[in-house]
Amino acid sequence: MNDKTTSGDHPTEKKLDPALKRLWNPINNFINKSTSSGIVLLLSTLIALVWANLNAESYHNFWHIHAQLGIGNRVLSMSLVEWVNDGLMTIFFLSVGLEIKREMQVGDLSSFGQAILPVTAAAGGMLMPALFYTLCAHGSPYAHGWGIPVATDIAFALGIITMLGNRVPSSLKIFLAALAIADDLGAVLIIAFFYSANLNFTMLFLALLVLLLLFMCNRMGVNYLGAYIFGGFILWIFVMKSGVHATLAGVMLAFVIPTWTVIDKKHLRQTMKRVDAVLAETSEQENQLLADRKALDSISLLGVQTFKALPRLTVIEEYIATSVNMVIMPIFALANSGVVVGDINLIDFLHSSLSHGIALGLICGKPIGITLGTLLTIKSGLASLPRRATWSQIFGVGMLGGIGFTMSLFVTGLSISKGAHEEVAKLAILCSSTTAGILGFIWLYLHPQKLNKKGSSKTSIGEQKDQLPKEKAEQPPVQPTAT
Repeated sequence: MNDKTTSGDHPTEKKLDPALKRLWNPINNFINKSTSSGIVLLLSTLIALVWANLNAESYHNFWHIHAQLGIGNRVLSMSLVEWVNDGLMTIFFLSVGLEIKREMQVGDLSSFGQAILPVTAAAGGMLMPALFYTLCAHGSPYAHGWGIPVATDIAFALGIITMLGNRVPSSLKIFLAALAIADDLGAVLIIAFFYSANLNFTMLFLALLVLLLLFMCNRMGVNYLGAYIFGGFILWIFVMKSGVHATLAGVMLAFVIPTWTVIDKKHLRQTMKRVDAVLAETSEQENQLLADRKALDSISLLGVQTFKALPRLTVIEEYIATSVNMVIMPIFALANSGVVVGDINLIDFLHSSLSHGIALGLICGKPIGITLGTLLTIKSGLASLPRRATWSQIFGVGMLGGIGFTMSLFVTGLSISKGAHEEVAKLAILCSSTTAGILGFIWLYLHPQKLNKKGSSKTSIGEQKDQLPKEKAEQPPVQPTAT
């Protein structure tokens, strides 16, 4: 054997590297795909359904195990499903709030011209399902559940439209994303105003006081992320105790997270040059960097400088994005999708005005409302169709808007009392969302985009989005202001 490995090398480690890469790369690629969150969410739903129908007692007993969090005599005790719906979902709503805030400042909702089309489309897509539901459930014990079919599950909807690839224009995908974000904002407002009861005004006042303090921190230029995380936790406790749904604390926190940053370009450039010079003198052999204190200090300093240069909103978004998509949403689906089909009388289910209202709202109300909202906006001259998109494709996007899954299940827990009606509502949501997704996919597949050889003379939502990074790069450093 002719082993030419140098004394600083580790042959065994070298042999393992390719194997580890072969194992990790597919996982990493899957996590980073836009369709992956929808796939994981679907698998979690199927697992919940199988688990609940094979052993309903095990499923319900597990999610109703109580867990406690507290210090001394101050103890917060909730069941696992409550920790998921009131705790983990607060992080989901934080991510929703951060996305809404970013889009309102630099994205598709940042100006009237950009926002008007997806906002009016989302408004139509919320009003029409609520109307359909109300017509079906009027006078029934579950008439208060009109908010169930009004929201769109952005993960599933974007996952399906992404699977269509080049058959739909990129501008239409961006239109759906902006519509879903506006839809999320509407859902948050509905939960705040219509599904919060028995308000404790003392706790609500304390929550608003904490929010004011966090806003003042933003205003005074506090850029320390820990202050906002700690303040957000206190805010969550007060909001939960106030009678307003606890998850709204996530949205409230998002709107006080700083979007500004002050970049010391001169200092950052000097640090980069220093690191470059130090690395040029550093040995490339393994483990040598560990003993090179000068190089370690320089690299650490560069890490600190680049971290400070990032807006806190961007930092939090990057930290929680994967956790929300791959952990929190699947756990929510696992905890809330376990409908025991055997306990539901299928004849009663098919004749229930509750299931009719949800089905009509999601399958019919969504595409009709989104299409009408888009039509009225364009005919009024306030906006134009997304580039290369057709009216048939707008209707197809409206069909995908009928995938209500996550938010619909969430509102069901707030509006329908526990028991048979809740199980009927959940089954109706699962069936209707699945139907809307399949119909939307088939419709858009049969109505592919038609390329315009002459191009479009108008700047579309998609074109504005493509130009955004370049425009942002050319802007001067932003000074701390209230956001």
